[in-house]
Amino acid sequence: MRTLAAAVGGGALVAMGGIGVASTSWAAPEPAPPGPVTVTEEATTGATTVETTAPSEPTTSSAAPEITGPAPLPPEEEGLPG
Repeated sequence: MRTLAAAVGGGALVAMGGIGVASTSWAAPEPAPPGPVTVTEEATTGATTVETTAPSEPTTSSAAPEITGPAPLPPEEEGLPG
């Protein structure tokens, strides 16, 4: 029994190796490296500065929901024990 299991395992290893070799031989070739970079105009860098002041009072003093209380039950669920 052990000999049969060893033979099956060895065959599986050989098959996996063959699949690995076949898949690498069919792989797409590597793309060519990019050519030299040409600079058409000089790049400029600069910092953007914005000066702002905080508002004296908050824009919203307090938030309150538009709808209060529980929603009514649908007609098919009214009167069911809960």
